[in-house]
Amino acid sequence: MQDNRWENLIFMIEEKFGIVDRKKENIEVAKTSTGQPIFGEREIIEFFSPSGKMRLERIGRPKVIDKKVLSTKRIGGKVAVDYVYSSEEKTYQVKLYRFNENENNWQEINLESLP
Repeated sequence: MQDNRWENLIFMIEEKFGIVDRKKENIEVAKTSTGQPIFGEREIIEFFSPSGKMRLERIGRPKVIDKKVLSTKRIGGKVAVDYVYSSEEKTYQVKLYRFNENENNWQEINLESLP
């Protein structure tokens, strides 16, 4: 989901339901084969809808532009897959959660099942 569509969605949620909490945080999304962390960002919006307390989450991570397989021809040698990440392009994933009062946790809602 591109930035302008995300902002439009937040604006519509704010108009209809009002936003209870909004936060942005940096998260580790992957590690290279050498152990170097790859960071992305997560933006969380919480609001009350007629269905109950909801959470909309958008996770942004660097786009994978290449995959390198590192291996040796010796028996028992180390095999690793190293991904090359773009420094400019990002991919985004959006998830929707509903708060379950009985279990006191967030349960993910499949976005394809929504009308």
